[in-house]
Amino acid sequence: MSFPSKQKELQALRENLTRQHEQELARHAKIKDQENQRLKAALNAMRDGSGEKVRTALTLEAKEEARRFFDQERVKLLQEIAELKNVKKQTDEALSNMIQADKMKAGDLRVEHQQHQEQISKIKWDCERDIRRLVDEIKSKDRTIFALEKELESTSGFLQKLQLQKDALDEQLFLVKEAECGLGSPKREIPGRAGDGAEHCGSPDLRRNQRRLAELNSTIRKLEDRNSLLVDERNELLKRVRESEKQCKPLLDKNKLMSKRNDDLTQTIQKLEEKLKSLAKENLEMVSRKFYKLKSLNDLDQAHDDQEIAFLKLQVLEQQSMIDELTRNVKTILLLHYSFTLCFSVQRHIVVDTFFGYDEESMDSETSSVASFRMDRTPATPDEDLDEGLANEESELRFRQLTREYQALQRAYALLQEQKGGILDAEMEAKAQEQLQADVLRYKAKIEDLENELTLKGQVGCMNGGTWTYAWWNGPINVEKLESDSSRLQQELQDSRDQNELLEFRILELERERRSPPFNHLRMHPFSEGVSALQIYCMKEGVKDVCIPDLIKLLDILGDNGNLRNEEQVAIIQASTVLSLAEKWIQQIEGTEAALHQKMMDLEIEMEMFCKQKGYLEEELDYRKQALDQAYMQIQELEATLYNALQQDKVIKYGEPLDELQRDELRTAVEKLRRQMLRKSREYDCQILQERMELLHQAHQRIRDLEDKTEIQRRQIKDLEEKVGGV
Repeated sequence: MSFPSKQKELQALRENLTRQHEQELARHAKIKDQENQRLKAALNAMRDGSGEKVRTALTLEAKEEARRFFDQERVKLLQEIAELKNVKKQTDEALSNMIQADKMKAGDLRVEHQQHQEQISKIKWDCERDIRRLVDEIKSKDRTIFALEKELESTSGFLQKLQLQKDALDEQLFLVKEAECGLGSPKREIPGRAGDGAEHCGSPDLRRNQRRLAELNSTIRKLEDRNSLLVDERNELLKRVRESEKQCKPLLDKNKLMSKRNDDLTQTIQKLEEKLKSLAKENLEMVSRKFYKLKSLNDLDQAHDDQEIAFLKLQVLEQQSMIDELTRNVKTILLLHYSFTLCFSVQRHIVVDTFFGYDEESMDSETSSVASFRMDRTPATPDEDLDEGLANEESELRFRQLTREYQALQRAYALLQEQKGGILDAEMEAKAQEQLQADVLRYKAKIEDLENELTLKGQVGCMNGGTWTYAWWNGPINVEKLESDSSRLQQELQDSRDQNELLEFRILELERERRSPPFNHLRMHPFSEGVSALQIYCMKEGVKDVCIPDLIKLLDILGDNGNLRNEEQVAIIQASTVLSLAEKWIQQIEGTEAALHQKMMDLEIEMEMFCKQKGYLEEELDYRKQALDQAYMQIQELEATLYNALQQDKVIKYGEPLDELQRDELRTAVEKLRRQMLRKSREYDCQILQERMELLHQAHQRIRDLEDKTEIQRRQIKDLEEKVGGV
């Protein structure tokens, strides 16, 4: 049950008691008037002659009536005190039962949360194992590609050497044929015989040259077959590139939607910041306002209330300084976010190297892969798109940090309102305070009018009577007020316990994430601007003789060489493209590694913040426990004071009996209060259960999102593996 509804019920109860008091006063005045008339009649009778006898009878009758009235009132009040004690005992038992049930539910939720965390950790371990296996396979494929590149270089050199040998053999064959034609003339026989000897001598060389020509022809056929295979693989890769273009179109649309959503969230943050400023201003006005408090029955309680108010004022100042600091942090984060958004909105042109050179405008060509380079989000992504992805991740991290700051600000403001003892809405609290002040002034005026009326009628003859009347009327109200304060403090104590348990769950989750293998084995390996990422990777693998930039330049020069055939040029261009794709993929791995490291640092910062919040809530819990103990002590002191007041003869002498209707109304009010407390406890229990179920659903949703991301990464790694295997 909320605080405004509780105030309304207390106000209605106060009005009923005031109405009953007014009716009681009117009835007493009527009874006193009748008694005065009877006494006047008795006095007239005494004057007629029977004075002494009437006086004696009246005295005995008054004494007997006073004794009966005293006994009846004493028994009634003792019964009411016993009933109130039984109701209080039952309420305490119900409260202890609810607390025990809440603890059992919290234990069940903790066990279920631990099971979910174990499942999440198992899923993470499986994903990491698969990722490591795939990375090892990719490394082995990279080494195979490197070996094939070396073999390609040696084959190209050997091919050039064979071409030169072929040219030399052609010249030798031409010379041999000319010599045979010259020596085969029938006019000269002696040179003919010499020619026969030369033919016999040259026949082994001719056979050797023919064998070499056969070997060269077989080598050329093998190269042509391999070239045809490479052409088929190129066509297959182009087909996959077009398929990846189709798959990346929904991602671009999703990126646009996310950017629009980011703008909407920025506007929402601005509105919330304005609302926060207005709430802070109203809070300052409420702190500066002086609250009106009724006088207590005990001076010690008044001194304790003054000390508590001073302590709460100090806490209000501390919370206000915390709110100001968090507001400044929100402003700085918003400025950084806006500047980053402006920098990110600058568009850049992309120059992409295709199979036939460098192109910037060939988006409609079916044979080129420029569109795939601009649309793909696989490891073969250009540097510009990679930068955009990293910028999106950084903006998302900024926005999450801003959201965490704003949530911390809201929690601090809620804690401030709870410590202050008011409701969460400042406007409603101000209206409630004004209404309470008006009611107090109105009731004070009514009390003064009733005292003046009784004084005029001669019913308030001494201070003891007036003091007892005020104490008798204000005692139950103070008891009910303290009981309501006790229930409110118990509710706030339970809120603090629940929030503390939630923070413990979050801290355990953050500790598990920090101890997980992806963050323990994550290390940053930055590289300079002028050094190629593939060159660094080759140096790490022990291959120091290869210079990747020089190799790419050499392949470009060979691709532009007009002496080579088309198949050879295509093979060289494909090798150059594979090298650039491998370099870009390694750069993307470096960027992803940096983003993961940044995420780990953000999670550590968040864990530290939650640890600080947990310490603050533990202090708040101790303070609420002390306040609850003090409220119990005040209730016991008020019960003792009421009991002592009922034991005094002078107090009882001026008391008035309660009829059956008033007793029934009092019992109905007590039963109604008990039902309200039970209903309030049940509603609060249902609310806590609903909040924890929402947290559980959020955890399930997060697990599903992680599984989807893991599946997407597996598909990307599989596509990359297929591309590398095809190359």
